[in-house]
Amino acid sequence: MRMKAILGAVLLVSAAVAGHAAPAALANVEAAVTSPKRSADNVKLDASRKPAEILRWAGLRQGMRAVDLFGGNLYWAEIMAPAVGPSGHVTVWEPSQFIDDKGKAAFDKFAAAAGNVDLRVSPMESPDLPAGAFDFAMINLNYHDVYWESAKFKIPRMEPAPWLKRLNAAMKRGGTVVVIDHVAKAGAPRETVEKYHRIDPAVVRADFRKAGFMLAGTSKLLANPSDDYAIGVFDEKVRGKTDRFVYKFRKVR
Repeated sequence: MRMKAILGAVLLVSAAVAGHAAPAALANVEAAVTSPKRSADNVKLDASRKPAEILRWAGLRQGMRAVDLFGGNLYWAEIMAPAVGPSGHVTVWEPSQFIDDKGKAAFDKFAAAAGNVDLRVSPMESPDLPAGAFDFAMINLNYHDVYWESAKFKIPRMEPAPWLKRLNAAMKRGGTVVVIDHVAKAGAPRETVEKYHRIDPAVVRADFRKAGFMLAGTSKLLANPSDDYAIGVFDEKVRGKTDRFVYKFRKVR
């Protein structure tokens, strides 16, 4: 009897450990990308953004709580919301400088259909994000804007440390942050952001390291060595074809 009791206890513990350790399944991003529910304007961007490949590489999983920063166009939210499934959730954060009543109405329509999304709006310099909420974050072609200032859009001069401190606080320990941005020449000054909307990848790596993240992976999925870094990213010669770095960071402290 004693041996049976011990064996039973061991089996129960083993089952509990196995159940706790089993990772969630990879999100079905292919089905989400090909969904007819996506907007036509966003689907047009797929060829240059390779969303299924990016999210598989990044490790998006079912049940994750994700945040899409600067996500008001809903490009990533349209894919990530069905991909993480009903047990997951996607938050879209959009700077108040970039959203209007039309944008909010478009989000409300999307949210009613998706069922697992919410919108948070606050000034660009002060991301309003809940603490310890997210497993996954996407910053697509916008991190350089932390170095941007604009009187027209009422965006003050910012420094990366306070901005990234807020992001770090919002991530769970071990959480993943994917950063995709347009490559600038090595050593390019801050003014490059205003002129070309590009950023030196080394600056991004240094910023995230100082903020408590480690570089967990890089990808060449969006690389284009023939890109001309002396041309702004909205120039038709390079628009949609810029050389983009793809980084995966993990929160370590």
